[in-house]
Amino acid sequence: MYRRLSRLEVKSLCARGCSCNDWGKVNVSEGFDTEFVRNVVFSGKVRLGIYNNEVELVGGVKKHAGIFNSSIHNCKVCDNVYINNAGNIANYTIQEGAIIENVDLLAVDKVSSFGNGLLINVLDETGGRKIPIFDRLSAQITYIMVLYRYKPDVIDRITEMINKYVRSIESDMGIVGRFARVSGCRIIKNMRIGEFACVEGVQSMTNGTLCSCKEAPVYIGPGVIADNFIACGNSELSQGANVFDSFVGEGCIIGKQFSAESSLFFSNCICLNGEACSVFAGPYTVTHHKSTLLIAGYYSFLNAGSGSNQSNHLYKLGPVHQCIMDRGVKTGSDSYIMLPARIGAFSLIMGKHYKHPDTSDMPFSYLIEQDGESVLVPCINIRSAGTFRDARKWETRDRRTGSKQLDCINFNLLSPFSVSRILKGIGILTSLKGTESDSYYWNNTRIYRSALEKGLRLYELAVNVFIGDSLVRRIDGLHFDSAEDLKKRLLPNTVTGTGEWIDIAGLTTPKSEVDRLLTDIKTGDTDSLYAISERFAKMHCYYGMYEWRWTVDLIEKWFGMDVEKFAVADVVRIVEVWKDSVVSLDNLICADAQKEFATEFRVGFGIDGNDDDIDRDFKIVRGEFENNIFVREIKDNTRKKIELGNKLIAEITKI
Repeated sequence: MYRRLSRLEVKSLCARGCSCNDWGKVNVSEGFDTEFVRNVVFSGKVRLGIYNNEVELVGGVKKHAGIFNSSIHNCKVCDNVYINNAGNIANYTIQEGAIIENVDLLAVDKVSSFGNGLLINVLDETGGRKIPIFDRLSAQITYIMVLYRYKPDVIDRITEMINKYVRSIESDMGIVGRFARVSGCRIIKNMRIGEFACVEGVQSMTNGTLCSCKEAPVYIGPGVIADNFIACGNSELSQGANVFDSFVGEGCIIGKQFSAESSLFFSNCICLNGEACSVFAGPYTVTHHKSTLLIAGYYSFLNAGSGSNQSNHLYKLGPVHQCIMDRGVKTGSDSYIMLPARIGAFSLIMGKHYKHPDTSDMPFSYLIEQDGESVLVPCINIRSAGTFRDARKWETRDRRTGSKQLDCINFNLLSPFSVSRILKGIGILTSLKGTESDSYYWNNTRIYRSALEKGLRLYELAVNVFIGDSLVRRIDGLHFDSAEDLKKRLLPNTVTGTGEWIDIAGLTTPKSEVDRLLTDIKTGDTDSLYAISERFAKMHCYYGMYEWRWTVDLIEKWFGMDVEKFAVADVVRIVEVWKDSVVSLDNLICADAQKEFATEFRVGFGIDGNDDDIDRDFKIVRGEFENNIFVREIKDNTRKKIELGNKLIAEITKI
């Protein structure tokens, strides 16, 4: 409830250095006290709250709520707000407990959707894959919108939903949310700043939304220039980051003068120093180096090395070429790819590649340059300590908080998606092996025979580990009274999961479920952005059930066993194979890790000392192989799996 100012209150405000060309347009809450409004120029329609509490500034400094030394035009300033030295605040609702100080301009100058609905030219700089962003955009919706252009009816339906949402939030009034802090900033225009956001030292921030809340606050720090953007919960833009026409997802960190243009970043991306242009950065895309450029690519769980580069412009029809890197790819220092290209999951790229390789059916491989040629080493990366170290750290580094995350993420290294690609790789390598040769050419890469044979063995090891992991998860912790009880548990309880699996920007799921969703969107049975997100969330929730359905089919093909006719001996055989495969793979990983402790890696230790000093310095700084945390984890993992396998075998052989 607001009322007009009394004559006495107007006189009191004037005595405190305030002015207004029409005091009749300034309304106040009952209980308003003029004591804490000083040196303020009011204009337009203004509503003022009650300022009867103290607020705490940075460093524990406390100030009394109120408005001081500022210009306020057409604003609603709610209870216990602190505003000081604000050159011009226009067309804003400043919600309870917000703090604004030392700001040159905070204004809305037109009807705005605050970055929502902005079209981003992702992957194709010429606009062939434009997507309208909005403040509830997920990696999964983006995947469909950007990469399924061959389904125009679906794209049109989702675009219509987004446009409807954008129209619903358009306004000529901005918001600074409850308990948000805005300080030391120059220009802030057409921004919606969410609750508990912290904005400090910003150079320029225009046409955007900070999707901040108490459980997941957004931080925008010194030197940032951000135009036409959306930043989601727990995200950070700081240290001179430049962000234009971009979406920054939950838990992302963009800083140290990183430059992003026409790009989308999803959960837990960390982008420092380098630059990105027209990039679809799925969850956990990481780049730290000044010399690294990410351009016109789709990534997830990417680790980009120093000097990584790609070319999307071949100087013919413009920058129209794109790169697809499946999850978990790493690029070595100074690696280069001439686009278009596609790289298989969990692969490592080293050197320069000009012939547009497609290694999507050879996951866990090295793609290296040798005498100007792209050489593929199949599956060698599955025995890398770095690969397993990455897989273990991703989930523990999830910065998202709050009850509802936008992106659905599976962290499994071996899943029906990656294993299905492994099976394709086995088929390709087996076919190539049928021809006697020292090397083979496949998809613009060269594969040496020795690497082919080793790759086949490693791929087979990976399949055995996956099947065993899935089987053990299915029966671990359960009690069986009979072989029939065991068989019932092993029968799948869903028909969904068979056939092809895909990785939708972090969500591994059956393609049939995605196809069903797309059909429902096309027919109108799924008719809202919320309903689409809920369908993806359901796929994520049912991953384990779908995985087992797919694994049952794999068991029948791989081991020649019919699960419906399973005997105890069949389960024992699979578990025994699993135990042996786990030991073999973990031993390879430990052997790879042990290379880090070889003599040649002690160069630079024990400076100015003798050989004993070198060894002593190395052990103090790096520790010993047996005591390394990662090595202990791998060995502990091996021990636990062996113990679990023996326990299961002992239990089921009793029935």
